Amino acid sequence: MKSIQKLFVFSLLYLSFISLRAAEPQVIVTTNNADWLFQLNEIVIFKISVLQDGQPLQGVKLTYEIGPEKMPATLKGSVDHKDTPIEIEGGTMKTGGFLRCTATLNHEGKQYKGMATAAFSPETIHPTTTLPDDFLAFWQKAIADNAKIPMDARVEPMTNRSTDKVNVYQVNLQNHKTGMRVYGVMCVPKAPGKYPAVLKVPGAGVRPYKGDVKLAEKGIITFEIGIHGIPVNLDSMVYENLKAGALLGYNSFNLDNRDDYYYKRVYLGCLRANDFLFSLPEFDGTNLMVTGGSQGGALAITTAALDKRVKALTCFYPALCDLTGYLNGRAGGWPHMFSRPANATKEKIATSTYYDVVNFARLVTVPGFYSFGYNDVTCPPTSFYAAFNSISAPKTFFIAKETGHFTTAEQRAKQEEFVLKSLKVIK
Repeated sequence: MKSIQKLFVFSLLYLSFISLRAAEPQVIVTTNNADWLFQLNEIVIFKISVLQDGQPLQGVKLTYEIGPEKMPATLKGSVDHKDTPIEIEGGTMKTGGFLRCTATLNHEGKQYKGMATAAFSPETIHPTTTLPDDFLAFWQKAIADNAKIPMDARVEPMTNRSTDKVNVYQVNLQNHKTGMRVYGVMCVPKAPGKYPAVLKVPGAGVRPYKGDVKLAEKGIITFEIGIHGIPVNLDSMVYENLKAGALLGYNSFNLDNRDDYYYKRVYLGCLRANDFLFSLPEFDGTNLMVTGGSQGGALAITTAALDKRVKALTCFYPALCDLTGYLNGRAGGWPHMFSRPANATKEKIATSTYYDVVNFARLVTVPGFYSFGYNDVTCPPTSFYAAFNSISAPKTFFIAKETGHFTTAEQRAKQEEFVLKSLKVIK
């Protein structure tokens, strides 16, 4: 009994120690404008604080760098942090863009960072990429050629993932060339009826997919696809090996040839997935939308641009936007292939114009929901604003300015509301 009492007392003491331990410091950066929005030539003041347990951390030194996002810093320095926020005049911008302040604290063997990115008249950002004269003809031919390839749909029930309301299937379709496949997971409501559909297109990487059962339970057919032509339900080690080996750097494969570039098969695969959805007896034949973030955001825009059967889209921080930004002294889009001057050959630049999301954005005619943050270092806001500003169709924006390359619960909730309303599931 005594040993149990000792253990209980020790546990209480340990929990008390944990609760009394100081939280890790937070480096907080903001601007003198609450919305982080500035007019051209307006001076931005960056405000930097370091808090620990909600109180200013005193007697520590901070370093900071300020400059256009993804570009060399134009201002660097170090300051001592005391009670009040440190205010640093960060300068201005004469053309539309984003000016970022990154503050770094090295404290007790660890490094902590914070950032704020001031937006200067982002609605005035224009693309640097060019539109090829035969852009539309190139894609019309590619789509026509793909239509000649039999879809050869193969549907396999995934009973272990099905629920009392939804049937789940792994689907693979022939795409682009004979024998080449696109794989995905489809979820179909079990109750008899006709349903709207959502094509879910993936972010960058190599991974398995489970499908969207929860959205299907709301009365929507969902089809979540991969892009690499491999099954999407394999052991995780298979994807890890491919990511580190055969598919490492896939986003630049054959970039010097517009007909063989990796994303040609990918873009066509999204349209082939729509072909399959339209073949389903459960589909209502009309209400189709496409959703995605990052690489998936790029694919959502390109799919809506190329396939007029799509009625709406949602997009988080799209990749592959204004890729030539780096060749014009500003941030370009993921995967940043032209951030290295040696990679910017004439052939690669020419190919990129046929795949740059900006050039598809010009063709979008359906309503879209777009959400992002200013602190994104993966898909720079300068690059995706070049695409957004090229869209003339109705746009619903939700800006979560402090966020980086991720989404918050509020962003996801607003996106789902847009989906459900667009598909007439709710009013």
